[in-house]
Amino acid sequence: MAEIKNVGILGAGKVGIALAQLALAAGYNVRISGSGSVQKIALTIDTLVPGATASTNQSVVNNSDLIILAIPLSRYKNINSKLLKDKLVIDAMNYWWETDGIREEVLDPDSSSSEQVQAYFNKSTIVKTFNHMGYHNLQEDARPTNAADRKALFVTGNNHDAVDEVAHFVDTMGFDPVVHYQLADGIMTEPGSELFGASLPKLELTRIINHFDETEFGKRIKETNN
Repeated sequence: MAEIKNVGILGAGKVGIALAQLALAAGYNVRISGSGSVQKIALTIDTLVPGATASTNQSVVNNSDLIILAIPLSRYKNINSKLLKDKLVIDAMNYWWETDGIREEVLDPDSSSSEQVQAYFNKSTIVKTFNHMGYHNLQEDARPTNAADRKALFVTGNNHDAVDEVAHFVDTMGFDPVVHYQLADGIMTEPGSELFGASLPKLELTRIINHFDETEFGKRIKETNN
């Protein structure tokens, strides 16, 4: 398993800032980019994440071992797919109508959002996590390993080694990973599911995942897929 030292975050919004703060606290070198100029973003970064480096998308990718996509889901195709070639990428995005608009204009209804992100960044390795928990919880609920009140995050992807690597990263960021090895399972964290917005301990998160097929959301997904 390759050692992750440098973390790059594409997106300087609330989720991106929260993850940058966690990564810095965990001892990683952090670069972050946003939609504005580097100079404009630097003012925000210096205030909210002192120690992180404001950069262009290209500089973030070139200088990072792990990339986190933390932009509105409706904008992921604004990034050239070739930019993330051969990179391990965390998809921390999720559809939200207030920022992304009409779902059918953003996503194909026949697959999960992360499957579509993987299809677009087809030379990258996508792992889905950090997307079912709100940014306030990400900031406030991180705890040391073995803390009694530690919360959990769902981690899933198709590449076993990549998922295991990201699961370790999630652990260092202050959360217990609950691991699956199928990117399509990311549907369980999308809006409408019981996990969307959830900040739960590992046992409770695992229980909900295990009973997903019995929920109304799970039944709708199965009907759609059939």
